[in-house]
Amino acid sequence: MSAPEARRVESPTAPERGEPAARDYLDAYARMVVIREFEQTIHRLFLKGEVHGTTHLSAGQEAIPVGVCMALAPDDYASGTYRGHGHALAKGTAPEALAAEMLGRATGVCGGRAGSMNVVDLEHGLVGCFGIVGGSIAAATGAALSGKREGRVSVAFFGDGATNQAYFHECLNFAKVLELPVIFVCENNFYGEFTPMLRVTGGGEIAARAGAYGIPFEVVDGNDLWAVRAAAAGAVERARSGAGPTMLECQTYRHFGHSKSDPARYRPSEELERWLERDPLTVARRRLLAEGVSEADVEAVETEAQGEMERAAEAALAAPYPDPHERPATEFKP
Repeated sequence: MSAPEARRVESPTAPERGEPAARDYLDAYARMVVIREFEQTIHRLFLKGEVHGTTHLSAGQEAIPVGVCMALAPDDYASGTYRGHGHALAKGTAPEALAAEMLGRATGVCGGRAGSMNVVDLEHGLVGCFGIVGGSIAAATGAALSGKREGRVSVAFFGDGATNQAYFHECLNFAKVLELPVIFVCENNFYGEFTPMLRVTGGGEIAARAGAYGIPFEVVDGNDLWAVRAAAAGAVERARSGAGPTMLECQTYRHFGHSKSDPARYRPSEELERWLERDPLTVARRRLLAEGVSEADVEAVETEAQGEMERAAEAALAAPYPDPHERPATEFKP
């Protein structure tokens, strides 16, 4: 059962949305390139034995966190998944601090103790990335309780598999009852680990489930930065105005397997080729050039993003490991 091609259905209640300048999209494209370079670097370091445990890479899904975060204020909340490197980088975490965290170094954003799946960066509003499927939904909904008092919006990033968990239904109901300023962003890459989404999702539709709770929803081309930002802008506007939650289903495709132990041989080759032709970086690059951004400017941000990641990796590899005598763990102290 192959994944369908991405489609976008505009919500009839979506407000008019202002469009950022070309420079803003060029900066967003640069952030997408940083995320792609980060994932490829972590992939190489894992194969060299520098990254312990496992990794869940988000290459191919960059337009979603970047597009959503374009619509957020710096102090808005976000929560991510175990595939959360892109979520952290899009929200503002420094590549060097995140790379050091992946390598278990003291200069990591969590002091080298969180690893790949459990990053927290409260300075940038990232309330956490969660290894528990659907955990990000509950965290963002909880953050929205304080966000409603503080004038902040909260975003939950989660995969298609999480929509079959109790977290999803409980939190959508709770958020609607209290009209919380939370945006539920499903990164639907059409596979829950190794299983096609359509085989395990009753009704075959994800976003429409929000409608049962009276929550506005949209299905978005998750490989189109412009489409994601536009949908997110409308959802953020509704949340800030007190109109409550919104559900966005952003349809996309991961380039790697579920994790490092997954070669992803279960995906049909023609399906993979079709989605790779719509690589979000390629889509964004073509759009920038079509809208008048020069090739030189695009190449300049690509070169800078690649250099930034190279410097980040070098610094992370040179950083010390945490000294348990100087930085003792506190979570297990009596």
